[in-house]
This record gives sequence, C-alpha cells and structure tokens, in this order.
Amino acid sequence: MLIIAGPCVIETDRLVFQVAEHIKELSEEFPEFDFFFKASFDKANRSSHKSFRGPGLEEGLRVLQRVKEEFGLKTTTDVHETWQVVPTAQVVDLLQIPAFLCRQTDLLLEAGRSGKPVNVKKGQFLAPWDAKNIVEKLRFAGAVNHYITERGTSFGYNNLVVDFRGLVIMREFTKVIFDATHSVQLPGGGGDRSTGQREFVLPLLRAAVAVGVDGLFMETHPDPDRALSDGPNMIPLGHLREVLETVQRILNAVPSTSRG
Repeated sequence: MLIIAGPCVIETDRLVFQVAEHIKELSEEFPEFDFFFKASFDKANRSSHKSFRGPGLEEGLRVLQRVKEEFGLKTTTDVHETWQVVPTAQVVDLLQIPAFLCRQTDLLLEAGRSGKPVNVKKGQFLAPWDAKNIVEKLRFAGAVNHYITERGTSFGYNNLVVDFRGLVIMREFTKVIFDATHSVQLPGGGGDRSTGQREFVLPLLRAAVAVGVDGLFMETHPDPDRALSDGPNMIPLGHLREVLETVQRILNAVPSTSRG
C-alpha cells in the first residue's frame, strides 16, 4: 500500500525537513508500506489571491531534491502546466495532477510521456466511471503506472461527500488512492479560504481501507492550526503513527483489501 504524506505546501525548509524526518522514521517502523513524501511548490487554485501559494517551481524542486538526498524518501508534487512536467519529473518519483486539472488533456499527455508514475486527483465534479477517460489518456501517452485519487464529490454548498462505491468502480480500471484529508475539506467554507472537519479523517480512512484501496493520501503538519494552507483538514504530525497503526490493523483483519 502506498502512503503519500507530507505538508500541503512547502512553507519553509525547516518545516519540510521536520516532517520528512518523522516520515522517514515511520517508513522504517512500517516497512510494509511504500512511502512518498508530498509537498506542493505552488498552490495555484487558492480561494483568494492573498493566500500563500508556495515558493515556486525552482525553489520547490530544490527542497524536494534535498528531501530525497538527506532522508532517502521518494517524493511527489503537483504540476499545473505542461512546461512544469519535464523539470519536475527529473526530481520527483511520482507526478500528481490536481483535481481541478484532471481533464486537461495536454497536461495528462505530457505527464504520461514523462516516464514517471502519474497520480491524478479525481475532480469533485466527476462520477467514478468518468475517471476511466483520464486513464485512457494516460495510457495513450505511454503511462504504464497510474493512479486515481478519490477526494470526495461536490453534492452541496461548501461540502464534499465520499461515495465508497466509487472506490470499487474505479479499481476495475486502475489503482485507487484515497485522499483522507481533502475528503473532509469544506471548499470555500471560510469565505476567502477553505475550511475542514479534521475529526472525520480517521473514520473515512478506516472505511476506505476496509473497502479496499491501493494507497492513502494524507496531508500532515506539526501544527495544523497554524499551517499556511489546508490546516483545518490536516492530520497533526504527532498523530500519524496512530493512523498507520490503525491502517495496519485493518489490513491484517481484512487482508484482501490490499489486493486489486
């Protein structure tokens, strides 16, 4: 099972390395999981132009390269435009396509041609079976290793709902990752920012693992309430070990959930 974890955005070198060090320790404690460190160099779809976006491509890739070199972790980050794919693929081990861009054909094709695995966040506006068109674009471009990440569907104002039937449906044509933290986001719920319901992360995560997924996506931060992006739905870094222990227990109880 893949475990994609890290802060929402690269805030500072110190923060990134603090989180990376903790995730490295967890990767040694839980060798049965395949860990990827995640942090975005640019949050291009913030609710407000005043919101913190990140350090940008060049500085962000420098930080992620240091994470690989100093902690030996595999890394992933978002790409928003076609020109970002090649330089990003030279550094990270997994390319991520943001949910709002999941139908951008040129971006998907460029990512598929990169030679790196591609993880596409399913848009909040897509039905599970519509994600098959995303996979077909990636395969057409030559991608052989791809994932669709479920992060909830928009059913009402400032709210997302997870339909767990979708995990089963999408696993028929690709590997599926469950985004445990963005699924509890309340998009735009704070007026000029998104809010979230952190208390529901673990219940939804437990359900997804029991239903059967190939990986989990979890944003984490030492002090989520002071994070510069997506704090209300992030897992406190100190709680991440407990979350992984829960995942491990569910997989041991229902071992078939780890298989496609």
